[in-house]
Amino acid sequence: MYKSFLPAILVILSLVEFSSLSAQKKFQIATIGFYNVENLFDTIDTPNVLDEEFTVEGRNNWTSKKYWHKQNNLAKVISLLGTDSDKEGVAVLGLAEVENRLVLEDLVKMPQIADKKYRIVHFDSPDRRGIDVALIYQAGRFKVLDAKTIPIDIYDGLDKIFTREVLYVKGLLDGEEMHFMVNHWPSRRGGEAKTAPWRAAGAKVNKLVVDSLTNIHADAKVVIMGDLNDNPEDPSITKVLGAQSRISDVPNKGLYNTVAHYYRRGIGSNAYQDSWSLFDQIIISKGFLEKKPNTYSFHKAYIFNKQFLRQKKGHFKGYPLRTFSGSEFLGGYSDHFPSYIHIIKE
Repeated sequence: MYKSFLPAILVILSLVEFSSLSAQKKFQIATIGFYNVENLFDTIDTPNVLDEEFTVEGRNNWTSKKYWHKQNNLAKVISLLGTDSDKEGVAVLGLAEVENRLVLEDLVKMPQIADKKYRIVHFDSPDRRGIDVALIYQAGRFKVLDAKTIPIDIYDGLDKIFTREVLYVKGLLDGEEMHFMVNHWPSRRGGEAKTAPWRAAGAKVNKLVVDSLTNIHADAKVVIMGDLNDNPEDPSITKVLGAQSRISDVPNKGLYNTVAHYYRRGIGSNAYQDSWSLFDQIIISKGFLEKKPNTYSFHKAYIFNKQFLRQKKGHFKGYPLRTFSGSEFLGGYSDHFPSYIHIIKE
């Protein structure tokens, strides 16, 4: 499904497009991204959390050496996000599958990104494995005004499903108000059809927030990002959220799925059983599509799928190079590619 030369061509075309744009006028650029970092656990067995496999004695023999190897890999990826056109790198980055604040504090101190002075927004979630979503941001560019979590209430019969809550962060990016929602919706484990209503519930939470914000300010700038465990064409995205895959179809107060066009061309962010999915999405409000003086507008979206992030051989050649295959340590990065967008203003 992937063509090895396609990502390189996309980057070249993007650079040509942005260079041509910049030759006519001077623009400021900002990068917003999302990365499912795949089981970023510390080595400590946390009581009442199903994290035993990520301990020294556990199935993965999760040692400090392996932990720091993974942190180093993740920091390398983050240091490169957006730098094709934005020398300052990713200003705001949503994360999924982090165990706690400690692993985030270790991450932002890694030498590759320490100079960015990333700060952290994190809350513990009720997920039974103890994995959370979070937001890191460059303190010199983004100021947090409000942050909270919003629960997703879902049930399997009478049993409540404990999943990741939606992280909502309001702040000023280079002085401009924006709203971010970081998501990690319930997986398809147990069957896609059975679990689809759970992801629809996650979409509904996001839609309610977007509607409340755009009802106050029609041009409010809202970013929904995350591992949605659904593709851009699934009902949770198209029906519940109402996210459009083409800018021309976005109504007033509507949403645009910045990465949907990649999915239509067979480009994904994660793979399973010889099939590519694009679960790692960035969806933006109509406010980003309107070009106004001295304000940011959407420029382009990317799937960061560089060759070094891929498996080099074997049956899973071309897949994201993950940390483990079963209990075999591969020393990779994540089972997901990151996604990011560039926004620009004159």
